[in-house]
Amino acid sequence: MVSKQVLIVYAHQSSGSFNSAAKDVAVEVLTAKGCAVEVSDLYAMTFKATATAEDITGKVKNADHFCYGEETKLAWEAGKLTADITEEQRKLTEADLVIFQFPMYWFTVPAIMKGWMDRVFTLGFAFTHEKRYSQGIFKDKKAMLSFTTGSQESMFSSNGINGDMNVTLWPLQNGILHYCGFQVLAPQIFWAPSHVPSEARGTMLEGWRTRMQGLLGENPLAFTPLDCFDGEKGYQLKPEVHEKHAAKEFGLTVGTHLGKALPPNNQMKAGV
Repeated sequence: MVSKQVLIVYAHQSSGSFNSAAKDVAVEVLTAKGCAVEVSDLYAMTFKATATAEDITGKVKNADHFCYGEETKLAWEAGKLTADITEEQRKLTEADLVIFQFPMYWFTVPAIMKGWMDRVFTLGFAFTHEKRYSQGIFKDKKAMLSFTTGSQESMFSSNGINGDMNVTLWPLQNGILHYCGFQVLAPQIFWAPSHVPSEARGTMLEGWRTRMQGLLGENPLAFTPLDCFDGEKGYQLKPEVHEKHAAKEFGLTVGTHLGKALPPNNQMKAGV
């Protein structure tokens, strides 16, 4: 049996943090299960967060009107991306599972992790116009978010002040991970660990440890397949798909909701 390759993209400044502990649990359990685990510790690497022309070695095609997406696609094809990007792309190419471990900043990932996504998921390597969403380049890989919040769970509910966490997660899980084709596993959310007793934090980590045992066999979250949309009509949902769901109580997904109530836990639990 070939061992699974796991990449953990980790973004926290402190080795004494809860995020560091969660990362360590993942490394320990997955390694014990026979996986080959690599960690990209972004702060320790002083990973460059800004997507600029300096990400390309040599001359660019159009210096007067620099287009990052097009220029990095050409550089990727020519082998002229900088070494830090190509090394992360190597890790990603080899990985069967990618775990993003981070503290939620302003309802999304920290800037250094967003920079990793901006720079590593280059056009051509991670997606093309033809290869995205359910037909994406990484459709045989799994990815997931594992993160801490500063707010308690009730604040991220459908009637909480922060709003529904399912809505918060849609841009990250659909707009980045699923866009690149990943099968997206349900997120691991550690609710406000800095505001609970140490015993509760220990219980959170034990829950993560338990989940790790079967993580690679989990089913992914549900997204509407690309072929349900009409590419010749602005990628609108095809009439027959719309009609099929017309009488149903909930929309298809958080984003493609058809003006209906959002399907409960669509971005937080598989099989719903």
